[in-house]
Amino acid sequence: MKKLLLVVITIAIHTCLQGQDIKTYSNYDFVPGENILFEDNFLSDQDGEFASHWNLKSGQAVVNKVADKTAFVLIAGNYARVSPLIKVPNYLTDSFTVEFDFYVTSYAPVLFLKAKDKDNRAVNFGYRVNTSYFPNELSENFPEGTDASFKKKWHHAALAYRSGQMKCYVDQYRVLVIPQCGFVPQEIGLGGIASKDNPVVFTNVRIASGGNMNMLGKILTDGKFITHAITFDVNKADIKPESMGFLNSLVKFLKENSNVKLEIDGHTDSDGDEASNMKLSQQRADAVKAQLVLMGIDASRLSSKGFGESKPIGDNTTPEAKANNRRVEFVKQ
Repeated sequence: MKKLLLVVITIAIHTCLQGQDIKTYSNYDFVPGENILFEDNFLSDQDGEFASHWNLKSGQAVVNKVADKTAFVLIAGNYARVSPLIKVPNYLTDSFTVEFDFYVTSYAPVLFLKAKDKDNRAVNFGYRVNTSYFPNELSENFPEGTDASFKKKWHHAALAYRSGQMKCYVDQYRVLVIPQCGFVPQEIGLGGIASKDNPVVFTNVRIASGGNMNMLGKILTDGKFITHAITFDVNKADIKPESMGFLNSLVKFLKENSNVKLEIDGHTDSDGDEASNMKLSQQRADAVKAQLVLMGIDASRLSSKGFGESKPIGDNTTPEAKANNRRVEFVKQ
């Protein structure tokens, strides 16, 4: 096993990262669900071991560092397949979203969608996004570059499902829309054709219920709106580009409601020390304010405040609860 891991690391370490700028996502329209059901960045797992919050369905997999990111690396199987450990069965709702970062060697990850009748319906992410074992087989190419230029880089995948419709995104593009997928997904898995020389690699997995719904009206009716759609790297205040789907919607809302003023509140989980979390939450709130100003919102309409770990909306005992505590709130002033 140790020799196998060294091969994977050698492949990854000499490849380049995909540079993603937040400006590239200026037209992004994906908005993740409001309630996080599962989230894992594998940072709590030991290098070289199987991920603690996952179940192995087939093949072999280990946690490893790949091109500067800690990832779940599927190293054997045709198909290798893993699934998140979620206690509640059939956890997907009528509206849900799935996101993950993936690194392409020869094969990109396959997102398996378990339905009542079958568990092998799948969306294949990569330069070509296509469906397998759907009532209608659909496919579309990533609109930029070539298949060769797509490889050896990190990419972001996202899927939004609502009432039978699926929208599939890779990086800043909505690549494939499935008007009616013909079944009701209940659970997910990830996998693909994997080997020690060409592993399937992914990280930053998030499954959430809800999504693609206009919830910003809560600012007017309830005076407050909570979102997990603005994301940051661990212990950093740099806004991830995929947050632009929500930010674009928020800017549109603020321009249509020019009398609304907002306080932007940053919140963290309880990991780390209290003082550092307070500082980080303030930096993240400030970063959101700065981005909104950059997008055309007058700074006089915005204020920012960090609360650190002092106002949790759930306990901090599970990864999902911690993920829900890491949030940004918008309070009408």
